[in-house]
Amino acid sequence: MTESITQSLTDAERRPVGTLEGRHSIATDTDSGPLPLDGPEAGVILERTRASVDPELRAAIESLPDGMRRVARYHFGWEHADGTPAAGNAGKAIRPALVLTTAAALGGPGARAAAVRAAVAVELVHNFTLLHDDVMDRDTTRRHRSTAWTVFGVPDAILAGDALQALAQRLLAQDPHPAAGAAAVRLAACVVELCEGQQVDTAMERRGPADVTLDQVLAMAEAKTGALLGCACAVGALYAGASAADVEAVDAFGREAGLAFQLIDDVIGIWGDPSRTGKPAGADLAARKKSLPVVAALTSGTPAAVELAELYEAPYDGGDLEPTVLAVERAGGRDWAQAQASDRMARAMHELSRAIPDPEAAGGLLALAEFVTRRSS
Repeated sequence: MTESITQSLTDAERRPVGTLEGRHSIATDTDSGPLPLDGPEAGVILERTRASVDPELRAAIESLPDGMRRVARYHFGWEHADGTPAAGNAGKAIRPALVLTTAAALGGPGARAAAVRAAVAVELVHNFTLLHDDVMDRDTTRRHRSTAWTVFGVPDAILAGDALQALAQRLLAQDPHPAAGAAAVRLAACVVELCEGQQVDTAMERRGPADVTLDQVLAMAEAKTGALLGCACAVGALYAGASAADVEAVDAFGREAGLAFQLIDDVIGIWGDPSRTGKPAGADLAARKKSLPVVAALTSGTPAAVELAELYEAPYDGGDLEPTVLAVERAGGRDWAQAQASDRMARAMHELSRAIPDPEAAGGLLALAEFVTRRSS
């Protein structure tokens, strides 16, 4: 059966990875049968996940004190800045989808239903990181609207993020499921790893273009992005009662898929369409961030790498970013990132086949994994 899943993934890898053409249609879903590998089926899973987790997520947010509740409601797109209701975008729900889909793949529909509270906890931790990241990165736009710190101020945004993390731990502490304790420990360890990754990322911003290696930036990306996707899968496996070996295998799957996700996210950050991403184009380049395509370009040994290093040595003066974008591309940063995303997906699928060798049982996770490297926003 392992050969079967590997062959289906090898065929998928022959298609372009990390393209900027989106395929995000949404349909209705039932619990009957596995999901195929295409984008619309990933949309089904994500929509169904939102329907499962949103009631519990809203209930958790309602338990917050008024000031933090208002920031959180705004951040999730449920309210406008003035407190009036909004039908906004609460995010793609990739991480809670990984929790629920892993639980179902390893333990069936009952395990999926039992893991909803854990999926909400993972989503709360993810949004805690977003609120803090926006402050640290001084990002002014997320999900096509102003970021929370620009509306409510830095202290309120930070405190709301802290409250979301506390809510996540409380949900697991109050969950009577036998796996809740192990899930709480795993999620807490993941938060520490996320914080380490963010600290390394901000420290890299202060280092010169020649002082960051590809190995360093890949390790940072695994901590910042891969760790939570891996944790989401591991938590789902814990709620399914999976073996320790299977828990570690799906964690490794999530981490590798998370690196592919970050690689494509960095590509989108440079070459994506702001009307689709909800963020200004080139924000990372303006901040002189050492994103994965940039470091690949800087370490390429090409004439364009020298040009890019010179551009990165100088603080951004508000001018045209096109020369920087072109330098990254000519130095091979874009091609490297897309090829590396494909490689990371191949590694992810190998890890997944260790825990779930049947491609039908793994269908939902395969669809989500493909989605994260084919998205445009």
